[in-house]
Amino acid sequence: MSAAPDDDDEEDGPPGVPAGTPFYMTPEGHAAMQAELHQLWHGERPKVTEIVSWAAALGDRSENADYQYGKRRLREIDRRVRFLRRRLDRAEVVDARDQKRRDQVFFGATVTYAREDDTEVTVTIVGMEEAVAEQGRISWVSPVARTLLGKRVGDVVKLRTPSGVEEIEVVKIFYPERDA
Repeated sequence: MSAAPDDDDEEDGPPGVPAGTPFYMTPEGHAAMQAELHQLWHGERPKVTEIVSWAAALGDRSENADYQYGKRRLREIDRRVRFLRRRLDRAEVVDARDQKRRDQVFFGATVTYAREDDTEVTVTIVGMEEAVAEQGRISWVSPVARTLLGKRVGDVVKLRTPSGVEEIEVVKIFYPERDA
């Protein structure tokens, strides 16, 4: 029996990242993923299982919407649970507060860079599952993050964009402090 297409996709990272690369995550992203796994496995799945059992006891399953929806939802939950467990097994939690070299851009840094049109953009480099572009949280494997990683304030680098190459300058690098 071959794996479902979804299962194959779950193991693949983004393009250009070698197989087996750890899934870097912030402590907050890791905790959120663990919480989602716990909620699905201990909260939602038992409730859906109970509904499916009740619906199955009613008889004719072919026209039983509760049964059919419940089975479909169980498959979705199980697929997400497998995905979360795989990610958490391979996760490497990186706490930006522990960064010693604060003069360079590394995972977890918040970076402000200037574009050619003199606008400034501020982004925080986070794990793949934590990225939310609208909030300025970009994945460490995104083109912008890859261009910024290892750079220092004042460095001017070339960023490849869909509209061509753009020069950007690192203006500020920030790492959160450890609570006293």
